[in-house]
Amino acid sequence: MDRNEIMSRVDHTILDPTATWEDVKKICDQGLELNCASVCIPPSFVRKAASYVGNRIKICTVIGFPNGYNAPETKIYETEDAVRSGADEIDMVVNLGMVKEGDWEGVLQEIKAVKASCNGRILKVIVEACQLNEAEKIAMCRVVSMSGADFIKTSTGFSTGGATVEDVRLFKEHISPDVRIKAAGGIRTFEQAQAMLDAGADRIGASALADLCK
Repeated sequence: MDRNEIMSRVDHTILDPTATWEDVKKICDQGLELNCASVCIPPSFVRKAASYVGNRIKICTVIGFPNGYNAPETKIYETEDAVRSGADEIDMVVNLGMVKEGDWEGVLQEIKAVKASCNGRILKVIVEACQLNEAEKIAMCRVVSMSGADFIKTSTGFSTGGATVEDVRLFKEHISPDVRIKAAGGIRTFEQAQAMLDAGADRIGASALADLCK
């Protein structure tokens, strides 16, 4: 793919806790200019960003971010608020403690509840692959496939590691055909992004690629 094609698969991202509206506005402007799939921004900026971009680009935001251990009711409220504010896509972090306990039914029910709160919007489930062993990754592929979510996402970018080609390939092998993959975390070059897409990713989460288009 050329750079334009890759950027059309990118959720152009700013999730820095010190991000200002000027920072978010820049991301929106770059996302529009480069025809990105969406801009992924902190929840507190969703309403302002949605008003700023109109319907010209999708607004993505994060739920239970970055640790995922919020109560399910909190994640549901966050999702409902994001949707009311104008979010088109929701990236939620799973409860990793429940994953480690093997409480797959609890994880499934939480994802399903958040999906219902999306009111038809796209839901991506962040599984924080760097914290999981292979058996847990495969189990999460199964749970996400059962949940009605649209994507499984590798990473928050705020933990001990980001996306790897190996994880994308593993997910591709074990997810159902109707679930797509978002690779995120540490993708800083077009070569890395292309490798993720070649491995089976459909979407890329990245903050650094836009500046390489200058």
